Amino acid sequence: MTASDASQPAQQPSSPPEVREADRICERLQAVQQETSRIVFGQKQVIRQTLATILAGGHALLVGAPGLGKTLLVTTLGTVLGLDSRRVQFTPDLMPSDITGSEILDEDASGHRSFRFVPGPVFCQLLMADEINRASPRTQSALLQAMQEHRVSVAGTEYPLPRPFHVLATQNPMEQEGTYPLPEAQLDRFMLQIPLSFPDEAAERQMLLATTGAQTEQPQTLMDATSLLEAQALVRRIPVGEKVLDAILNLVRNARPETTQDATLREQIAWGPGPRAAQTLMLATRARALLDGRLSPSLDDVAALAQPVLAHRMALTFAARAEGVQIQDVISRLLQQLG
Repeated sequence: MTASDASQPAQQPSSPPEVREADRICERLQAVQQETSRIVFGQKQVIRQTLATILAGGHALLVGAPGLGKTLLVTTLGTVLGLDSRRVQFTPDLMPSDITGSEILDEDASGHRSFRFVPGPVFCQLLMADEINRASPRTQSALLQAMQEHRVSVAGTEYPLPRPFHVLATQNPMEQEGTYPLPEAQLDRFMLQIPLSFPDEAAERQMLLATTGAQTEQPQTLMDATSLLEAQALVRRIPVGEKVLDAILNLVRNARPETTQDATLREQIAWGPGPRAAQTLMLATRARALLDGRLSPSLDDVAALAQPVLAHRMALTFAARAEGVQIQDVISRLLQQLG
């Protein structure tokens, strides 16, 4: 080595392109979380879980009392993520065609008549289904094909939905009059059921100061549909270790009365989650890890997402409900068995 060589600084090995891409996406996702938290106060965990759902390519059901920011969260995410978003207020008189669209009869100048399809609000990238349980079961079912297959069938013709496509539905758990509970088949379409709680005192104080003045903060757009699709593709490439895979399998299978080895759980659970719950948990743990800047999920991710993934996919027996057992208690017992 010559003197001139010794004076040159040592060059650091460059990162592989995949790692640089992952770092870039992680930085952007961190900025998305911070920007959303700047507008929606006191709901950081809800924001993380909703973003994890979107990154995993799924849909979320937001459950909470009025005034907790469910609508604000959805509209803010639509702006920050740069998605084409629409909002549908579900009411008892809402018809399926009000969501999916319908055919109308057109007549040209020569008198020739033909049907033309007019797309409904479901043809967007982020659909907010506000108070989804207020619509009739017939109208609720209009979203089943869209949520699962990302397309809509009208008059025998299939129309593909834009990519990406996500449904964020809201539901008020306190009001039961004039509502139609979602059937299990539709609940299973939602990756996560995310509960919203009241903000703490500090967050509520900040909310009062920020929202009652002459001006209110507006969110900035930090991503677009293309960058979101890139992040979703990265989520599916993240490796999952054997311990995490075994934990997901054991958690879901122990939540079924047919396959659990726990006699107490067998008596408490009427029916448990299907394979879609395990698929959801697999994707959601990867997405949560990416939101934290990690490229591999851990057992902590499984434990943190067990509640929103399983709560709406299980039911208790009459005896368990009579004894005051709740779904949360059953999921806590399941998590204790993970070790």
